[in-house]
Amino acid sequence: MERLPEDRIEAGAAAPPRRTGVSRDGRAAAPPLLEAKLAVAPLPGAVVARPRLHTLLENGSAGPVTVVCAPAGWGKTTLLSSWYRAQDEDRSRAWLTLEPTDGGDRVWTYLHAAVSGAAPPGPPQAAVSPATTDRDFLDRLAVALARRPEPVTLVLDDFHQVDDPTVASGLDFLLRHSGDRLRLVIGGRTDPALALHRWRLSGELTEIRAAELAFTAAESAELLAAYGINLPLDQADELRVRTEGWPVGLRIATLTLSHHPDPVRFVDDFAGDDQGVADYLSEEVLAGLADEARDVLRRCAVADRLCGGLVDALTDRRDGEELLAVLERETGFVIALGTRPPAYRYHRMLADLLRAEQLRRPAEELLDLHRRAATWAAHRDLPAETLRHALAAGEWNRATGVLVDRWPDLVPYAPARPGVPAPPPPPPEAVRADPELALAYAVDRLDRTDPAAAADYLRLAERHEQLLSGPRRDRFTLITAALRLAWAQVAGEVPEVLAAAARLRALAQPPGGAAGQATVDLRARAIARTAAGAAQLGAGDLAAAETELAGALADAQRAGLARTVLACTSRLALVRAVRGELTVAERDARSAVATTGDPAGSAPVDHGHAYLALAVVALHRDRPADVETNLALAGSRVDQAREPAVAALTALVRAQLTRDRGDLPASYQLLLTGRAHLADQPRAGRLANWLLAAEADLCTAHGNLARSRELLLAPLDTATGPAEPLAVALARAYLQGGDVAAAARTLPAWSGPAGEPWLLPSRLEAGLLDALTARAAGDHRRAARALEEVLALAEPEGFRRVFTRSEPPARDLLAAHLDTGTAYWPLLRELISVGEEYAGRDGIGAQHLGGRDGDRRERGGRLTASVPGLGEPLTDRELTVLRYLQSILSNVEIASELSVSVNTVKTHVRNIYRKLDATRRREAVRRARELHLI
Repeated sequence: MERLPEDRIEAGAAAPPRRTGVSRDGRAAAPPLLEAKLAVAPLPGAVVARPRLHTLLENGSAGPVTVVCAPAGWGKTTLLSSWYRAQDEDRSRAWLTLEPTDGGDRVWTYLHAAVSGAAPPGPPQAAVSPATTDRDFLDRLAVALARRPEPVTLVLDDFHQVDDPTVASGLDFLLRHSGDRLRLVIGGRTDPALALHRWRLSGELTEIRAAELAFTAAESAELLAAYGINLPLDQADELRVRTEGWPVGLRIATLTLSHHPDPVRFVDDFAGDDQGVADYLSEEVLAGLADEARDVLRRCAVADRLCGGLVDALTDRRDGEELLAVLERETGFVIALGTRPPAYRYHRMLADLLRAEQLRRPAEELLDLHRRAATWAAHRDLPAETLRHALAAGEWNRATGVLVDRWPDLVPYAPARPGVPAPPPPPPEAVRADPELALAYAVDRLDRTDPAAAADYLRLAERHEQLLSGPRRDRFTLITAALRLAWAQVAGEVPEVLAAAARLRALAQPPGGAAGQATVDLRARAIARTAAGAAQLGAGDLAAAETELAGALADAQRAGLARTVLACTSRLALVRAVRGELTVAERDARSAVATTGDPAGSAPVDHGHAYLALAVVALHRDRPADVETNLALAGSRVDQAREPAVAALTALVRAQLTRDRGDLPASYQLLLTGRAHLADQPRAGRLANWLLAAEADLCTAHGNLARSRELLLAPLDTATGPAEPLAVALARAYLQGGDVAAAARTLPAWSGPAGEPWLLPSRLEAGLLDALTARAAGDHRRAARALEEVLALAEPEGFRRVFTRSEPPARDLLAAHLDTGTAYWPLLRELISVGEEYAGRDGIGAQHLGGRDGDRRERGGRLTASVPGLGEPLTDRELTVLRYLQSILSNVEIASELSVSVNTVKTHVRNIYRKLDATRRREAVRRARELHLI
C-alpha cells in the first residue's frame, strides 16, 4: 500500500489526479470517486428552520459522537443538510453519504477523501491481507488526524445502508486514537454498531431520535405557512397530532392541502389510509417485511397496545415478544413504550393504514380477533380492554358483566388516547333485553371523549330503567349516576360536576347511613370526591381541592381502587408542589409516575398532574432540564382545555423558565396566555395574582418601574385571592427604584406566625426582599437575621431558584452573609457558585470561590465571545472549570466539587485547551489570565 500523505490530510492539499485502468506496476487502479457521495445532500423545496435541533447538533458535534436515528421519513437528512449548510465556511467539516455497496476499503477510501479533501491512497498490494492492510491504513489515518490543528466534523449519512462490521469497528478505532480530532455525526434508521454505551456513560454521546425530530406545533405552522396554507391554529395542531409530528406525513398533507378546496375538512379526514401516506408506508416501511410479519401487524391492529402474549393470542404464535422487538427495529413504526414487561404501540399513521386493510377482510375475521382480544384481556384482569373488545365482538353478556362487576375501574379519569375505531351500535332488542348494555356503550364513548354519543346512550339506558327492579335497579341507578358524573367532567362546567358529584355521593351514603358503616359505598364516594376535587383544582380552588382529594384518597385506599388512588395522588402532588411542600410533592409524584398498571392496558394512566408537579418542584430547585422534560411529559396527559387553572399554572412555569433564559418578550406572552385561561375563573384568585405579580416583575426587570406599579396598585385594593404575591412584587419595584422606605412599608409581615398562612414560595421571596430592604437601609444585622430565617425555610425543601436567579444585590447579600457566621455555609457556597455561573463573573461571590473580583466581571458567561484574542467563546461551565484549574485540585477532585463525572471534566478541559490554544494546565491558566478571563 502507498504511504498515507499525512501532510496532505493536515494541510488539505490536493492529491494527484487518480486514473482508472492499470497502474505502472501492473496493479488495477482504483475507480474514480463519485463526487455526489462527498457532496452535502440537497434540500427539499421548503425547509423549516429548526434552531432547537441545530443547537443539539452544534453542542453534540463538540463531542466525539452524535447519532441522528429515526425511521424513514423523519427528516434526518434534511436536518443534517440544513445544519451543515448553516455552519461557517471556514469550519473543518466533511460529508459522506453511504450506500449498500459500501464496505471496508471503499468506505476508508471515501472517508479519507472526505476528511482531507485529497485523493486517498491506492488499493493494497495483493500480498498483504485485507485485515493487515486495513489496520495499517487506519493506524496512519489516526496519526494524521491527531496531527491536525483542529478537529474535523464528519457527517455520515444513511449509515444504516452499511452492513460491513469492519466499518463500525474501524470508526471506533479512529475515535479512540485520533486525539479528539475526529467528530462523527451519524444519520441512519438504526443505531450504528459503535460502542455507543461507552460514550453514553461518559456523557459524550448526543442522541437525536424521532421524539426530537417530530415537528412541534410552531414548526408545523411554519411548514404550512411556507406553502401558503392558512389553517386555524386548532386545525394546524390537529394535523400535527394526527401525524405525531412525522415530517413526511406533514409534507404529504401539506402538498395536498395546497390545492384542496376544503382544507378544514381535509384535516378532519386525514389519516394513514390517505393515498400518499399509504404509498409511502407500504414502500418504505412494509415492503421489506415478509408476508407473515405484515399479516401479524394487520391482525394485531385491533388493539391499542401490544405485548407478546396478546400477539400470541391473536395469531396463534409463540414468539410474539421476540417478533415485536424485531418489528420495532426493522420498521420504526412499532414503538416501544419503555415498560417492563415490554409493551408496544403502532404509530398512528401505520395503525390507520392497517385498520383500513382490516375492513377489506371478511367481517368474521375481525369479530374473531376482537373475541380473542377480549378473552385475553379478561384473563389479564384488564376490564377496560375486555369491555372494548367484547362490544366490538358483539359479546353483549361479557360486556355487561364487566360493567356490573368493575364499573369503578371503568370511569375515565384522563384524556383518551387515539385508539381503535368505535364498535357499531347494538341492536335495539339487545338493549331492551339488557339495559346495562347501553351503559356499557356509554362507558366506551366516554373513554373516547365523545360526550354527545355517551349522552345518547345514557338517555337510552334510562328509558329502559323501569324494566328493572330491586337490587338490580339500585345498582343500575348508582352506575348511571357515576357515568353522569363522568359525562359532566368531559362535557360540563364546574357547577355541573359538583352537582353530579353530590348526587353520586348521596347515593353512596343513603339517609340513615353514617360514615364508616357498611351502608356507605366507599367506591362511589371515592369517585364522587375525586371528581369534585379534580374540578376544584381545574378551577384554581387549591384549598377546596386539597380537602376533597385527601378524603377521596382515604376512601379509595380503603376500597382498593388503584386507579382512583393514582388520580388523587397525582393531583395532590401538584397541589402540594404549588404550596411549596416540595419534598412530599416529589415523593408522591414519583410514586404516581411509577404506578404504570399493566403495560398492555390501553386505559390512560393518570400521570399528567404528577409530571406537572415534578416540573414545579424542579423549577423551585432550579433544574431547568428537568422542568423541560416533565412539562413535555405532562403536556399530552393533562386536558388543559377542561382545566383552565392547570393550563395557567403550566403557562406560569414555562414563563419562568423562559425568563431564566433571558427571553423576556416570550415570557411576557406566556403570562398573558396564562391570565387568559383564568378570565372566567373566580375561584383562581391566588393563581391569577401570581401571574399578575410575575408580569409586574418582568416590567421591573426590564426597568419599566412605572408600568409595574400601575399593574399592581389597583389590584392590591381589590384582590379576590391572597394578595401577598402582589405586595411582594410592588415592594420589589419600589426597591428597584431606590425607594427603600416605600418598599419597607409595602412588604407584608412574612416572619413567624404572621407568615404561616402564606405559601412557602411567596414567603421566601418576601423574606429575601426584606433582607435586601434592610441592607439597603443600612441595617445589616436585621438583614442577616432575615436571610438566616429564609435559608432555614428554604433548605429543608431544597429551594434554590429564589436565590440563584436573583439580581446582583441578592447575590452580594449571600456572599456577604457567608462571612458573618451562618448555619447554612454549604448551602450558601452552592448558591453563590451557581449564581455566579448564571450571571457571569461577580465580584464578591468570586472571592469566596478562589476567583479575582472587581474590574473583570464582564468576562463571565457568554460574554467571553467579545474577548480580544479568543476565537471561540468559553461556555459558562468551561469558565467554572477554568477557575478550578488555577488550584492544585486534580480532575477527580474538580469533578467531585462540581458533582459531575471525571470524563465530563476531561472534556471541558480539552475544550479549554483547544479554545485557549494551550497544551498544558499551567499554559491554559497563563493564557486565561492574559485574556483577563480569571
